[in-house]
Amino acid sequence: MTDHEKRDSAWVIFFRLLLVLFYLVAGIMHIISPGGFLAITPNWVPYPDQVVFFTGVAEIAGAIGLLIPPTLLPKIRYAAGIGLALYALCVFPANINHAVNNLAIGGSTATWAYHGPRLLFQPVFIWWALFAGSVTRWPFR
Repeated sequence: MTDHEKRDSAWVIFFRLLLVLFYLVAGIMHIISPGGFLAITPNWVPYPDQVVFFTGVAEIAGAIGLLIPPTLLPKIRYAAGIGLALYALCVFPANINHAVNNLAIGGSTATWAYHGPRLLFQPVFIWWALFAGSVTRWPFR
């Protein structure tokens, strides 16, 4: 166990669990209701149905990985944090596609009041995954 895991405060644990919940729900939704995700997938992505399915699997796997204590399987939480950060980076083009092309999901389009914060928050999701996976503690050293 690293010094980071020994020092995990209630806040670190809370934010890790919040991210786990987010990715579990998102992953399940990718699998059981892929329509909205398919609608925003850029045209250049090959095999969009399979990509959306496997992105759901990746989200669920990453969330489970964040739950595994380092004392049980060292480096799994760390790997999950890196994996979810890379995942958030890789799906960013779909979020951009959704915003720039004002794509409808379920018959409705969203305004920039939705798209703007969502796009600006993507780097936070990347950092959050790294933080939850104990890859970084910046800026809370």
